[in-house]
Amino acid sequence: MDLIHIRMVTPPALTQRTIDLLTADGRVLNLMVARSAAHGPEGDALACDVMKGAANGVLDGLRELGVDRMGSIAVDDVEMMFSRRAEQIEADQPRALVHAPLWAAVEAHIRAEGTYLPSFYLFLVIAGLIGSVGIMTNSQILIVAAMVVGPEYSSITSIALGLDRGNRRRVREGLRALSVGFLLAIVVTLGFAALARVAHLQSRAFELGLRPVSHLIDTPNSFSFVVAALAGVVGIVSLTEARSSALLGVFISVTTIPAASDIAVSIAFADWQQAWGSLLQLLLNVVVLVIVGVLTLRLQRRLWRHWTRRAAGTAER
Repeated sequence: MDLIHIRMVTPPALTQRTIDLLTADGRVLNLMVARSAAHGPEGDALACDVMKGAANGVLDGLRELGVDRMGSIAVDDVEMMFSRRAEQIEADQPRALVHAPLWAAVEAHIRAEGTYLPSFYLFLVIAGLIGSVGIMTNSQILIVAAMVVGPEYSSITSIALGLDRGNRRRVREGLRALSVGFLLAIVVTLGFAALARVAHLQSRAFELGLRPVSHLIDTPNSFSFVVAALAGVVGIVSLTEARSSALLGVFISVTTIPAASDIAVSIAFADWQQAWGSLLQLLLNVVVLVIVGVLTLRLQRRLWRHWTRRAAGTAER
């Protein structure tokens, strides 16, 4: 059974209302109250376990009471619980309530991934270098490797969440990280590709103009739009439902890092048409992923709310 553990600190004046809210929900388990046990902030300490699908309503209710403003709320996953009552609650609930995403956790995960430490830019540069080797050697495997290493999708989802929530600061930070990161990756990769050209490290086929990998990247078309849109949908759904295997598929299906690598390689080899095509490919993928991310977040949230409310109404009857 998917459960979450909620720990709260409430001022004494708010404690009873919080207890009433929690006890009114039959999917809340193991409620514990310790009066005057909390310090910093001062107050009463409460803890309970909640079925994950029902936790969205519980957390919304706690925030409406002002528990987060006048006290605090902490949420953890329950890895394992042995409880006959918990098993019975799960058996009595519709599947939509059992498997509904915990939206607070989804958004917290996206926000955490949208933190741009030096490693974010380092990984972008390394991914760009790997992609450039794949382009100059016509190696699709290395292109896939570059896609997996690149961390840019975390910033794209962070921008999407910022737009969805109207958080301009998050949007600005994400756009700045993407712009600086890709520019840095292109500059470093350009220097590497120029050295490779001087040293004649590129493959013979690439030197003769046989560049199937590069051609695939620098010729954006309607299929590029379709793939980016589908990847954007799968990416958000995999984040909300914690499907890591599907998210990995998103990493190796969007042409962002390969496009940045191809811009650098094309400039190094004075192929301006390919550089322009790769730039269009990069912009197309980023814009489509952000727009589709925003739309998918909103649509998915509305659909899950509709399903859970309908399921809750059915369960009550």
